[in-house]
Amino acid sequence: MEKKTTYHEQKDVENILRLREVLSTLPPFCRDYFRAIDTTTTTKTRISYAYDIRIFFQFLLDENPAFKDYKMTDFTVDVLDQIKALDLEEYQEYLKVYQAGDKTETNGERGLKRKISALRSFYAYYYRREMIETNPTVLIDVPKIHDKSIIRLDTDEVALLLDYIEHCGDQLTGQKRVYYEKNKERDLAIVTLLLGTGIRVSECVGLDIEDVDFKNNGIKVTRKGGNEMVVYFGPEVEKALKNYLEVRKNIIPVEGHEHALFYSTQRKRIGVQAVENLVKKYARAITTTKKITPHKLRSTYGTTLYQETGDIYLVADVLGHSDVNTTRKHYAAIAEDHRRIAARKTVLREEPVHADLPKP
Repeated sequence: MEKKTTYHEQKDVENILRLREVLSTLPPFCRDYFRAIDTTTTTKTRISYAYDIRIFFQFLLDENPAFKDYKMTDFTVDVLDQIKALDLEEYQEYLKVYQAGDKTETNGERGLKRKISALRSFYAYYYRREMIETNPTVLIDVPKIHDKSIIRLDTDEVALLLDYIEHCGDQLTGQKRVYYEKNKERDLAIVTLLLGTGIRVSECVGLDIEDVDFKNNGIKVTRKGGNEMVVYFGPEVEKALKNYLEVRKNIIPVEGHEHALFYSTQRKRIGVQAVENLVKKYARAITTTKKITPHKLRSTYGTTLYQETGDIYLVADVLGHSDVNTTRKHYAAIAEDHRRIAARKTVLREEPVHADLPKP
């Protein structure tokens, strides 16, 4: 019997091929760096780094007169020693708004930080191996990230969202009604699962039918980095999944997609973009002030769990954070609220009784 290829294995193969494609456009010496980080990074991370480093070389071609006659593949490792800290400060400015073909690209704080971090890692590799003599990336400041408040759904908004998915088709007619009825149980199952377990959207679309265990009410997910973990769910998720599975039984999937838990309207494994679109579509009817994405549903779950338990280590474990400091940073505001509540709970004296105090 042929071994089943999982969604994540398939994605890994696709990413490796995509990475090779990007590497073929970079200076040949860059391959050494990407081979070196192969065992410590995911293919997705390496693709991001490859794109980020390509932007750096494009900046040199576009903005530095010394390289006006160069093609990207002409660069050798020696070029890294020609770059000064001032050049990198100009690069940071360039990254805020630049042209990529016909498109105007922009970067905020997070985009800038990621691109400078990629370049730092790139330089550090060649510097440690004594292939270059200078490392100007350590002389520039990495952009500071300003904390943003967690956007999440309130308890009443969660109930409204689920009710809306269940009943919004009541007002529809014709083809719109047919389309809604066809996808209602799937959409409700996906949103309920995201809200009830806090799994990532990539983990959700990667689920196979064999990953669902109703005996223990758990799903086996593949976390970032490839680690597998069982995440448990409650009665509401169980009901939504079982209702969807009744519909799923009547779907004949496209060959190669038989194991997928959630199908698209094309009878293939549903993709990340499709889940993002359906979450946004339903959430827009519930709140116009919050931009709700699958990740915000994950934040909603994490917030609720932390408010109920006050256990940051439990939240980190269930959400699959490898470092509890990541969790602590995200939910710091809630921790602050907890500390304020603790202060109010501590009563040193009852209301003072205004009696005459003894004279000294």
